[in-house]
Formats: sequence, structure tokens, C-alpha cells
Amino acid sequence: MQQDVVVAPDGTEVVVAPDGTEVTLVGVGTAVLLDTPRVRVWDVHLPAHGRHPWHLHRNPYVVLSIDGSSGRMDWLDGREPRHIVEYTGGAVLRPVSPVHRLTETGGKRYRNRLVELKELGENLPRVADIGEGGRSVEGVLPAGLELLPDGRHPVLADDVATVWTVTVPPGKERELDLADVPHVTALIDADLEGAALEASVAEHPGGPLTLQNPGDGPRTWFVVSLDHLEDR
Repeated sequence: MQQDVVVAPDGTEVVVAPDGTEVTLVGVGTAVLLDTPRVRVWDVHLPAHGRHPWHLHRNPYVVLSIDGSSGRMDWLDGREPRHIVEYTGGAVLRPVSPVHRLTETGGKRYRNRLVELKELGENLPRVADIGEGGRSVEGVLPAGLELLPDGRHPVLADDVATVWTVTVPPGKERELDLADVPHVTALIDADLEGAALEASVAEHPGGPLTLQNPGDGPRTWFVVSLDHLEDR
């Protein structure tokens, strides 16, 4: 059951729990890093045993795991909790779901970049049905995909989006030949903050892309192909 959301005079969003308690919702992430007509990318950052409060997804979304751990999703409507395990470099595609909160249960930092897919949610009269979504499996390639000549390693494949990772050696650059659809790139670095954190995610229109690594160690990026935009 989805709770009805009431917008208070100050703009906050409130729902009523089954026991009659009023619950104020927060955003789906810790901070917005990128907001375009097609996507909104959040940083989601929890310390060990930390909790992200009650929130509601209005768009299908892709979770890019920057620092993986385990967690528990509790649902405001009282259904059984959902236990998750995410690994660094993995990805999850999720449909919208009822109001919930997320608690870190692995005893370590948890961090991801959450990519909201606006063209499947808030930009439509009604949210698109993407099915159950999908989840990558560590060490297992998605069916039908393999390592590409430009170095991209497949992580998750779906008609909605395809997720890759690509590693660039220190002091080098890598030329990618992306499909002709918008993409999102996100650097896998769990320690970024401030301006460096915001600069670590970007939207690219598709086609040639050069990733540069001026550092003294290898750097890995997520590359997300927004395949649902192919005909738009």
C-alpha cells in the first residue's frame, strides 16, 4: 500500500504511518550532485550503522555502489524488511516503491551514487512500469555481454539501462566509443567531498568520450547507458 503524501505549507512532505503518526519525508539521497532534464544523481552516504530516514522514490533509479556494504530496508506500511548486500563496483536497477528507510548493517561505511531516471517517472503523466528491475552479481557477466575493446566491463544489462565499469591506468587516458544515447559517468571514489564530489559525476550525450587519469594510481568509472532514451 502506498501512503498519500501531503505537502505542508513550508514545503515539507508528510505521510501518515499505519499507527497514525505523521512522518516527514526526506530526499532519496544525502545530496544532489547533478540535475538535468533526464536524470538526477544523488550521493547516498551512511556511516557504520547509520540510517537514511523515511523517503519515497518517484522515479525508477539505478544504484551505483561506490563503497559496498549490507543494509536493511524497512517499510512504513509494516511489511517484512528487505535485506540487501551491495559490493563496490556493482549496480542495481529498481522501480519505484513505497515509503521506506535504509539502515547500514555491515558495520562499515556505505556509499553510492543514485541515478533517478526522470523520463520514466516525474516527466511522465504516470510512472513507467519497468518490472522488478535487476541486480548485478559480483564476478558474473550479464548474459550476452562481454568486455569491450575500449575497456568497458559489463556490470548490469536491462532494456532500461546498461551499466559498465572502465579502469584507466595512472597518467593515461582511455577513448570510449559510446552508443548514441545519453550516458551518466561516475568516478568510483568513496572519499570525495565538496567540489571534487560534484565533479565526479557527469552526463554525456553519447558518442566519443575521453576519460583522463592524471593521478598516480588507477581510477575506475561507472559508465551508464540510458537505453530507455534511445528513441527520444
